[in-house]
Amino acid sequence: MANNGKDARHYPKLVLGETIHVAMETFRSNKVRFTLTALGMVIGTASLILVVTIGLTGKQYVLQQIQSIGANMIIAEYEGGAIYSAEAGNDYMTIEDLNVVRQQVPNITASSPMIELHDRIMVPGGRERDVLVLGVSAEYIWVRNLEVLSGRFLEDTDTQTRGKVAVITQNLANTMYGSTDAAVGQTIKLSGLPFVVIGTFRERVNTFGQSEISDDTILIPYTVARFFTNNDNVKQLFFSMADSSDIAAATLAIQRVLQSRHRPESVYRVDNLTQLLAVAGKIANALTTILLLIAVLMLLVSGVGIMNIMLATVSARIREIGVRKAVGATNAEILAQFLSEAILISLIGGAVGIAIGMAVPISVRLLTNYRIPISGLSVVIAVVVSSLIGVMFGTMPAARAARLDPVESLRWE
Repeated sequence: MANNGKDARHYPKLVLGETIHVAMETFRSNKVRFTLTALGMVIGTASLILVVTIGLTGKQYVLQQIQSIGANMIIAEYEGGAIYSAEAGNDYMTIEDLNVVRQQVPNITASSPMIELHDRIMVPGGRERDVLVLGVSAEYIWVRNLEVLSGRFLEDTDTQTRGKVAVITQNLANTMYGSTDAAVGQTIKLSGLPFVVIGTFRERVNTFGQSEISDDTILIPYTVARFFTNNDNVKQLFFSMADSSDIAAATLAIQRVLQSRHRPESVYRVDNLTQLLAVAGKIANALTTILLLIAVLMLLVSGVGIMNIMLATVSARIREIGVRKAVGATNAEILAQFLSEAILISLIGGAVGIAIGMAVPISVRLLTNYRIPISGLSVVIAVVVSSLIGVMFGTMPAARAARLDPVESLRWE
C-alpha cells in the first residue's frame, strides 16, 4: 500500500514530464512549423517590451526637459486692473513685494526680481542690434537653472555695489566676439553706460522662445536696472521652493501676499510648472497605453496563428491520437498534451521576444551615454500575456483533439 501511495504521489509529475517530453519531440520533428508559429510570439513580445521602453523613455525625456527649466519654480506677474478703477496708473509689483513674500512664505530657497529693458548695441560691422536687458539678482541662476559657459554669474556683491557688470547669452557672445571665452572681459554700452562682460550663459534646455530669455539677452544686476526705469517696479518675481511638495501651497500663499499688498481690483497671476508636469505625464502615459494596446493586439494575432497551427496539427495527428486513446490515454491527458504544446510555443516565443526586447535598451546603455529605462513590469506582463495566449488559443484545438473517437481515429488515413 505504501508503494501505491508513493506512485500516486509521483504520478502527476511523471505525467507532466512525459507530456512536456512528447511536446518537445513534436517540435523537433516539425522544426519549420514550430519556428514559424513561435515567430509571431517573438515579434509580439519584443514589440511589447520595446513599446513600454519607448514610452518610459519619452516620458522621462519630456519630464526632464520641463524640470530643467525649473521644476520647483514659481512665477508671479502683474496682469492689470479693472478698467473702472478710480485709481490712476498701473499697480506693478515691487522689490518690496519680493522681500515680504520671502518673509511670510516658508521654504523658499531662492528668489529674484526681473526688470525688463530693451536697448540697441553696436555689433561688429558697425551695425546696431536689438537686445533684451533683464535686471535680476544673483539667485536668478538657481531659480532658472542656468548654465554658465565661461567666466562667472552675477554675485550678491554686484547687486550691493551696483556694479556695471553683465552676463550675456551664448548666441550673443558668438555673434559679437566669436566665442564665449572671448566675450569675457569685453565692454558693452547700454544706454551710454559701459558694462563689463563677466560671463556667458545658456538655458539648460531649449525653451524655443517660450521663456523670458531670448537669443540676445543681457543680464545685469537689478539694482542697476532700477536706474534706467527710475522706479521700483518689476515685471516678474521668481521663486524656487525647497521641495516640489511645497509648490502648491506656496503658490497660493504668494498669491495672497501680493493681493493683500495691492489694490483689490489688481490682478496677479502666480504660476508654477507642476500642472505642466502633470499634463505631460498624462500625455506620455496615454501614448504608452495606446502603443501597448497595439503590441497586445499583435500578440493576439500571434495567438490566432497558434490556434490555426494547432488545429492543423490535430488534423495531421488524428491517427496518433487514436493510438494513444486505444492504449489507455484519457481525454484529459490528450487535452493536456495539446494544451501544453500551445503554451510551450507561446512561452518559448515569449522568452525569445523578451530577450530581444531587453537586448535593445541594454545595448544602447552599453554603447552610448543614454540611460534608457528598463521596465521589469513589462517583462512580467509579457510572460503573463504569453501564457494566457497559449491557454486561450490552445484550448479549442486541444478540446477538439480530446473529443476524437478512438475507433474513428484509427480508421482515418
